[in-house]
Amino acid sequence: MPHSHHSHSGQFCKHAKGSLEDVVVEAICRKFEVYGLTEHVPRYRPEDLYPEEAGMALDELASQFDRFLDEAHRLKSKYASQITLLVGLETEYITNPDLDYLEALLTRLSSRVEYIVGSVHHVNAIPIDFDLPTFHKALGSMSAEKEPKAKQEAFLSAYFDAQYELLQRFRPEVVGHFDLCRLYDPGLAFADYPEAWAKAERNITFAVGYGALFEVNAAAFRKGWDSAYPGRDIVELILKLGGRFALSDDSHGPHAVGLNFHRLPEYLKSVGVTELWYLQRSDVANAAGRNVQAAKLEGAWEVHRFWQQ
Repeated sequence: MPHSHHSHSGQFCKHAKGSLEDVVVEAICRKFEVYGLTEHVPRYRPEDLYPEEAGMALDELASQFDRFLDEAHRLKSKYASQITLLVGLETEYITNPDLDYLEALLTRLSSRVEYIVGSVHHVNAIPIDFDLPTFHKALGSMSAEKEPKAKQEAFLSAYFDAQYELLQRFRPEVVGHFDLCRLYDPGLAFADYPEAWAKAERNITFAVGYGALFEVNAAAFRKGWDSAYPGRDIVELILKLGGRFALSDDSHGPHAVGLNFHRLPEYLKSVGVTELWYLQRSDVANAAGRNVQAAKLEGAWEVHRFWQQ
């Protein structure tokens, strides 16, 4: 302790800041013991590039990801005496071919990718976390539904269906920001949308079954939430279904390493989380065939010296 399983750098992610080494050095300064490096996988259609990537060739995105892995493993070795770095990736599921490309990428890179953060950032191939107008565009794409509540239910259900397909196909070790679909409406209660709630429960049950960890992602605080991802209702459901939690800062540069971690103990205690888990290298392959396993943080996590910084 402490641990973070999800991060980005400006060197390999255009909407982040700083170099990957800057991120690692800051994690060491903040006294992290395990820190995950997880840049986004490449996207494969020009229309899926973000504005800051305008002008980038698709093959440049692919080679940039390979350079990320080279640098991450270099830093893993360089700083091995000071911090345990895990090298992974964060998924993108925009259209069905993205999953085929991811499968090919994992086959090609083999053990260089130690684990996966399984995240969904799009519905109907439209980003849901870029800005509010784009979110509303994604919500409005549920054109078959006329009534607002039905449209919202269809949107949430589409998100959870995409998440379920990702979980089934790749069994990510960490489930990323489980409820990102309500980023711009954090007060939304999934229980008001029975079909979506049932799909969320289905996804959690499946992920628990193969041993996934659910990240408690502190980035939600900087997005204006009064909680981390996931919100209270989802945390309570995960606990009810036997799920396990790991910490993430989802930092987008050295300035955000450990950002708002000081708010996590109060939130976790308020929702009844009594155990925290983290990933570690293992000689025994997990359900996805990758050589990391979840380990339980021993002792009372809430009195760890990290929180006294």
